[in-house]
Order: sequence, then C-alpha cells, then structure tokens
Amino acid sequence: MRKILIAPSILSADFSKLGQEVKEVEKAGADLLHIDVMDGHFVNNITIGAAVVKSLRPVTKLPFDVHLMIENPEDYIESFAKAGSDLITFHIEIEEDPKELIRLIRYYKKKVGISVKPKTDVKRILPLLAMVDMVLVMTVEPGFGGQDFLFDCLEKVREVRDNFKKDVEVDGGVNEMVCADIVKKGANILVAGSYVFGSKDYAEAIKRLRGAQ
Repeated sequence: MRKILIAPSILSADFSKLGQEVKEVEKAGADLLHIDVMDGHFVNNITIGAAVVKSLRPVTKLPFDVHLMIENPEDYIESFAKAGSDLITFHIEIEEDPKELIRLIRYYKKKVGISVKPKTDVKRILPLLAMVDMVLVMTVEPGFGGQDFLFDCLEKVREVRDNFKKDVEVDGGVNEMVCADIVKKGANILVAGSYVFGSKDYAEAIKRLRGAQ
C-alpha cells in the first residue's frame, strides 16, 4: 500500500504570519507544502507569485508542490523554478502545448505535475502520463478554498490510478469525512487547506488525514 502524503495548502494559512505557519505544519508532520498560484484570469482569484515562494524557501525543508492556475504558464516556469519549487503542476485546460511545458519544466530539473478540473475528461491527459511525475485531480472548481468536495470526481481519481503508477494527488474539499474514499480510489497525496489550517491542532488534523485507508 502506498504511503499517504499530506500537502497542506497555504491558501488557507494566515498570511500575516506565513513563515511561522509553514514551520508549524512542517513540525506537525506535513510531507509537502502545496502552493496555489492564481492570476485572476485562469481562475477568478489572485494569490501569490514567485517572490513569496522564494521568501519561504529558507523557512522549511518541505518540498514545494507549486500548482499553477494561470494563463501563459510558460512565461513563469523559470521564475518559479528558480524560486525553489520542487514540483510544478500546470492545467491541461490551458491553450499552450503541454508537451512543451513539460519539457520546459524538465529543463529546470523539476518534477512535473498535470492537473484536470472537475469537468475535464481524464482522457485528455492520458497521452501525457508517461511524461509526468504526478496527476492532480481537482475535486472543487479551482479558485477559492473552503469549497465542498465534489463526489462525482471520485471516479476520475480511479480512472487516473488505473492508468498511472506514480503519484495521484487530490485537491479540493479534502477532510476526514472524505479522505478514506479518496484513498480507496487510488490517490496517495491529499491536499488540505482549510481542514489543516482551520484546525486548532495541525498535527492531529494531519494524523487523521494520513490514517485514511
């Protein structure tokens, strides 16, 4: 059985003390740090840029799982790579050539992830699976934290796992009520924002998610 990895999303952290929040989730047992990057175009929200990623890099040893929800990601791969990203994920729904994006991320010696929105057919990414390290299945419409989990997406997780032997990540509405169902479908990385950062005990929240079988 695959080890369940927990990736707290800083989208739900207290940005007035972001460095401390990152240290706290690392201490609490997080495996990765999920960093949502939004430009206000691909999704209707704006979050952070490469400068924030760079400022966090000295704060923690956690791998940076950077999720680009932006248009024209090819213009920003270099800056996020140099800022300290370990894995860079882009969306299949963008207009750019995904193979070229994968090659660009590889050029900077970073791991590659590809993501699908809830309404996107998994078949769109099947030809690319041999080229990537991770598939991210969105289980809410991307843009804002705190949304409810879309159970219709569970079969999408299963379909990805049936065709992919590496990491399968789920992001959106993840909590202790749904994590077991997600893991049963084949996911091994759980992104949790409000569930972790909204709890009084980060370590306990991470422990509950990791215990999903």
